[in-house]
Amino acid sequence: MDVYEAVDSRRAVRAFSERPVPREVLTRVLAAAARAPSSGNLQPWQVYAVSGEPLADLKRRATARALAGDPGDGREYPMYPAELAEPYRERFAEAAALRYAALGIAREDPQRPVRIAALNTQAFGAPLVLFCYVDRAMGPGQWADAGMYLQTVMLLLRAEGLHSCPQVMWTMYRETVSQLVGAGDRLVLLCGLAVGFEKEGASGVRTGRAEITETVRFIGD
Repeated sequence: MDVYEAVDSRRAVRAFSERPVPREVLTRVLAAAARAPSSGNLQPWQVYAVSGEPLADLKRRATARALAGDPGDGREYPMYPAELAEPYRERFAEAAALRYAALGIAREDPQRPVRIAALNTQAFGAPLVLFCYVDRAMGPGQWADAGMYLQTVMLLLRAEGLHSCPQVMWTMYRETVSQLVGAGDRLVLLCGLAVGFEKEGASGVRTGRAEITETVRFIGD
């Protein structure tokens, strides 16, 4: 699979099979991803790869919180700006409607928030979740580095025939996650990344992207 195919086929999968991710494949991906861009070579990310019974226990604990209506732990960073202007608001609304319709969750369902949270805390059935942390002493530049690292991981996973789904949702249960992985107060949970093989017969959702004319300006010849 060449890099163009990996980029084109990467999407947030929300239905994984129980097939485990081979340790040697995961190790190969994470070792290669270390070559992602890093300003000053700080490599500010810290990753915990959780699978097997530890992940099952985490899913049980987080799902219990979600089903109980627990609002979650206070966010350490905002997921989105308080006010989304256009065209961002329209893009967000269209993507959300498409995503949750595919999951069978109607917008008018009074249990919608709880059902969404419970699906997320199960990592959509993924047998592996990578939890990516950033040292809280770092600034926006290093958070950007961590984003580039995660994108590199996701593309390498595609090259291995695997899929993934970034989950900022885990930050809502960051205390539960930290208790399991042993992350200290010095680290901030950026997100979780569900990893696995897509479930056979799953209806994949692919959100659209803005035309290049909306996001790119060519200056010069």
